[in-house]
Amino acid sequence: MAAPQILCISYSPITGDARVLRQVGVLARFGEVTTLGYGEKPEAATGHLRVEDGLNSLPRTPLGVGKLATRRLRSAELAAPGLQRGLELVGDRRFDLVVANDARALPLAHAVAHGAPVWADMHEWAAEEFSHVATWRLLVGPLMKHLCERYLPQSAAVTTVCEPLAQRYTEHYGVACEVVRNAGPWRDLQPTPVQDDCVRLVHSGAAIRGRNLEMLIEATLEVPHCTLDLYLVPAADGGRYLGELRALARGSDRIRINPPVAPAELPTTLNQYDVGAFCMPPININAEFALPNKFFDFVQARLCHAVGPAPEMARLVREYGLGVVSDDFSKESFVAALRTLDADAVRAGKQASHEHSHELSSEHDVTVVEGIVTRLLGGTA
Repeated sequence: MAAPQILCISYSPITGDARVLRQVGVLARFGEVTTLGYGEKPEAATGHLRVEDGLNSLPRTPLGVGKLATRRLRSAELAAPGLQRGLELVGDRRFDLVVANDARALPLAHAVAHGAPVWADMHEWAAEEFSHVATWRLLVGPLMKHLCERYLPQSAAVTTVCEPLAQRYTEHYGVACEVVRNAGPWRDLQPTPVQDDCVRLVHSGAAIRGRNLEMLIEATLEVPHCTLDLYLVPAADGGRYLGELRALARGSDRIRINPPVAPAELPTTLNQYDVGAFCMPPININAEFALPNKFFDFVQARLCHAVGPAPEMARLVREYGLGVVSDDFSKESFVAALRTLDADAVRAGKQASHEHSHELSSEHDVTVVEGIVTRLLGGTA
């Protein structure tokens, strides 16, 4: 019997997208996976349909913006240059399962499915992804809401990153929504020794404005026994925000901004540090319920955690004793939290990450994905 043919669509540079890489790795155990998106072919994929980097996944052409502004949303669904290119690349191919990552991929996924089941992995809350940006909120937000309203009820499976967002998808769109966390695979690492007079903070991720990274730098500068290393991917702003962070850190030998590290290498790289730091204010619903890859990378790296009071991260830090939670998202509050991290507290947080590293790995999430794929392929896997 021929292996099932699976199409995985993600309008991201897939080889740098940890969640999608994990997804492709599981899908590859069930059949031959063709990925569609930006950048190079992921290692686990059989084939790759590469969308050119300059082709936007949103309808940001003059005609597309006109459709958004006049609320011709059905007409705008496939108007983005990147989606048009996706249609061309797929052509007359047929698949047994189509996976759409994020709402923007939904119209393409359903257009090329030809009756095959579509799994909609929404990642976070699509309708308010960048709602703190006025143009996105006014033009793109209504399209994302429309795509969810139209296509999620037609999808055979829907997933998101945490339970509060799963409940929200069910309430708003009447769909059953399962949780697949952003947790990475278990790593066989040990907590590294802690110095008595120095706490080594670290943060990894994209240099995106709104993530409050300037506050991490400013807070570290106020706590003499702390250092901070940042492993940052430049954002789509041409690196402007990253440049501002470099300027803010300039002149301090306790702040270092390092080149980004591939997702698979992150836990090993982070393992040399003591505390994973992240404190993003709730600028939208996704920030409010953030439970990102980096949180779980910190666990696999066997780090103590220092986070803001975002409910999902705060819940896990407190439940498992992983570290400290600041009272609010201000610099003053985060500084106060950092000052509680003496050597003993850091050792305790690192040991807690070690003890709960299996539970906070992707082992459970892989089981959820395997169940979805088995169901959608009709037991043919």
